[in-house]
Amino acid sequence: MSRKKKIILLLDLISIIALILLDQYTKHLAVVHLKNKAAFNIINGVLELNYLENKGAAFGMLQNQKIFFIFVAIVILSVIAYVLIKTPDDRKYTILHVLLSLIAAGAIGNMIDRIRYDYVVDFIYFVLINFPIFNVADIYVSVSTVILIILLLFYYKEKDLNFISFKQKRYREIK
Repeated sequence: MSRKKKIILLLDLISIIALILLDQYTKHLAVVHLKNKAAFNIINGVLELNYLENKGAAFGMLQNQKIFFIFVAIVILSVIAYVLIKTPDDRKYTILHVLLSLIAAGAIGNMIDRIRYDYVVDFIYFVLINFPIFNVADIYVSVSTVILIILLLFYYKEKDLNFISFKQKRYREIK
């Protein structure tokens, strides 16, 4: 592995750790300032902070499936680690590193909550559209995933992603 690649991966790791810390800090603030209290209006009728202990997945689906969510997070993190390691150190893939780091940080942030509390702390609520209550880690995952899908559909070509191969290469000895 080249020195440049090691630096890129180190920056990915530092970014992931910083993003996790930010997510956990915002959740800590939610617990300290919002738990067992009335919702706090940011923009009346549009946005408020409202504490929720979510034992499910996105939008409250699959309640009380802690082991399943941890397993899925580990699988996703393994795939992300594999892709980050395999990604060429070309500038063309910088955005891929950023997006995958955001997704990894969001997955880890919510996994930390599930392991520590058996639920995820959610606190951001768009009243205007009655959107389910979410958190900073959810923003990392959802926004990054949408951008990643757009990039995969319209920016990266198939040949740009040839570095991702789950097939093992077999070599035959010629006799």
